[in-house]
Amino acid sequence: MSDDHAAHAIGAYGSVINQTPHLDRIADGGMLFNSCFCTNSICTPSRAAILTGNHNHVNGVTTLDTPMDNRLETFPKLLQRAGYQTAMIGKWHLGHGPQYDPTGFDFWRVLPGQGHYHNPVMLQARTDGEPGYDVLERSGYVTELITDDCLEWLGAVDSERPWLLLCHHKAPHRTWEPSKKHFTLYDGIEVPEPQTMWDDHETRAQVVQAVEMRLMDLDPIIDLKSPVPAGLSRAEEIRWRYQRYIKDYLRTIASVDDSVGQLLDYLEATGQAENTVVVYTSDQGFFLGDHGWFDKRLMYEESLRMPFMVRYPRLIEPGGVHEGMVTNVDFAPTFLELVGIEAPAEMQGRSIVPLLKGELPDDWPSSMYYRYWMHNDGAHRVPAHYGVRTVTHKLICYYNDPLGQLGANGPASAMEWELFDLEADPFEMVNVANRPEYATVRNELERELARLQQELGDTPAL
Repeated sequence: MSDDHAAHAIGAYGSVINQTPHLDRIADGGMLFNSCFCTNSICTPSRAAILTGNHNHVNGVTTLDTPMDNRLETFPKLLQRAGYQTAMIGKWHLGHGPQYDPTGFDFWRVLPGQGHYHNPVMLQARTDGEPGYDVLERSGYVTELITDDCLEWLGAVDSERPWLLLCHHKAPHRTWEPSKKHFTLYDGIEVPEPQTMWDDHETRAQVVQAVEMRLMDLDPIIDLKSPVPAGLSRAEEIRWRYQRYIKDYLRTIASVDDSVGQLLDYLEATGQAENTVVVYTSDQGFFLGDHGWFDKRLMYEESLRMPFMVRYPRLIEPGGVHEGMVTNVDFAPTFLELVGIEAPAEMQGRSIVPLLKGELPDDWPSSMYYRYWMHNDGAHRVPAHYGVRTVTHKLICYYNDPLGQLGANGPASAMEWELFDLEADPFEMVNVANRPEYATVRNELERELARLQQELGDTPAL
């Protein structure tokens, strides 16, 4: 798993801005999912949803500031109890301390918080078996270090027992610092601009127009690593900022792609490729200049969609593409079924093994529920919101007041709504929530939103 890797920056997903030959090997040899979505597009909550198979109002991890209680049931714990050798290496981002350190792993070595790209500190489970961790000062580039650690662990496993390895990269998370190997990649190349980069947001909710994650909000020194050249017009500066941003973002992905290639090569060289489930995903999507934004959080497609590719030659036909709707809470029960372990009844996700076989059950969900809780956060002023996405439409409710003056749960009069017709408007350029011709559709979606909230046990902010 990587962090903030948008599906539209992967070759197998049709990227027009980069190539990812090793990631594409997973898709070519297995199945790619076009409709995989996160239920909360921010790092910590998404990771908790993946581990627990539950929505964030159930596992309690709703924001970046709510770490995961390590006593919760997770799929690694269940595999460990079933005899699997288990390891977690890389980005954890679910808190540290006796109640938050990784559990369910025979070995873990993780970055504290976001970690650093170069010469990172890492925390490792104590070798004496006591609670807590040792602090390791590492020398090198984080993606390469995580990969080397994973290969070292794989080389030491007991070949008579099954294993589970979570290789979790920091990249391509902000601040997009490339390795020496890829430092000059894309030099002299103009990366294509996204079709929606000049979106004026005219029909959007007031709170969406006020978010602070436009390309002009990137920090020239921290994010772009250069002062803005003098004499540029506003349009020229936006274009300059986009090129600086996207090239470093893609350079960090190149290192992730290298890492995936090394791991796949290892499995093939050791004769394990045919009997190993290989999954690639990211904790959420990301805006790559789309709508003039960077970052994630909003329930727009580029942020909502997760890459999800699975290779398992014993089960999955190569080169498959599936359109069935999948969310990150479905991952845990899927992994459990693949290894023959029954998922706990309290897991809200549903195994997608039938989809991996190329099927789509008649009762497969055609809608998904999303909720982002971090109202008016200091970094980007993104409003709290929830919504429903179906195959054809998306309804979003921004349930707090636009200026953040009414507290966490403002009155109904403070709500703003967005509705997008994904068939007529796949890039979500026109909010049709208040158009009379969409009144029936909106009513149906509001009922579906209420149904999902009731079914999942979430309380609407009314």
